[in-house]
Amino acid sequence: MTASPRLSPALNVVVGAVQKAGRRLLRDFGEVEQLQVSVKGTGDFVSQADLRAEETLRQELSRARPGFAFLMEETGAHGRADWEWRWVVDPLDGTTNFLHGIPNWCISVGIEKRTGEDRTELMAGVVYAPALDELFWAEKGAGAFLNDKRLRVSGRRSLTEAVFATGIPFASVPRKAEFSAILARIMPHVAGVRRMGSAALDLCWTAAGRYEGYWELGIKPWDMAAGLVILREAGGFATDPDGGDPYPSGNIVVGNQAMQPRLRGMVAEGIVAVAARAAGAEAAG
Repeated sequence: MTASPRLSPALNVVVGAVQKAGRRLLRDFGEVEQLQVSVKGTGDFVSQADLRAEETLRQELSRARPGFAFLMEETGAHGRADWEWRWVVDPLDGTTNFLHGIPNWCISVGIEKRTGEDRTELMAGVVYAPALDELFWAEKGAGAFLNDKRLRVSGRRSLTEAVFATGIPFASVPRKAEFSAILARIMPHVAGVRRMGSAALDLCWTAAGRYEGYWELGIKPWDMAAGLVILREAGGFATDPDGGDPYPSGNIVVGNQAMQPRLRGMVAEGIVAVAARAAGAEAAG
């Protein structure tokens, strides 16, 4: 797709970078069986495609904004410790989908600004899904868009009509008991729960009104930096299960104005129930 005339110079830079990385990822996606793959942890993979995409993004973004720092999934933090602006980059969110030929994967780039000694703010984000030909983008105060179409969260207000997204803790990922307790509280009341394998796309699809909400525990800054801006600019609400900022904790609950508080309540109840069981077992032991 061509860039929108609504894009600011900073987002034009990001769109150019993700499209360049996306072209290479699409070629790799077509030859996925030939990729060399290593294991980061049980069930968590990193491919040559991740690393090549991250390097392309770092080169393109550094060339355009040499003063910006980086926080990147595969290679960590780069740049000055006292950065004012930084890119928060996931070069391939949904690696497992990618390696299995499932088209739900994306590139995510957020722009973060330091606003105080211990405070930062997410200012803009781009999430590009090359295999789906979908480019989500937003800047704070300027709205959220899919390609060139304005986004708005779902207007549904009834839980019985709601479809929520989540991430399932796989392999050695912790918090399985909490996930099960939360799911048990949600499933009797809703139309469906989906697990699509990309946190960034879950946020964007909630922003686009495809889901009424999304929750997940223990995700990383690069999973949500861009998607949070897009979600909020589409009229969505995002907190952690206790009602605070999800970005530092990695525990996130999002939705429209009607759904988010109810989803957050069920997530919080599940977490509290597991903690109470653990405390009871410890006391009994």
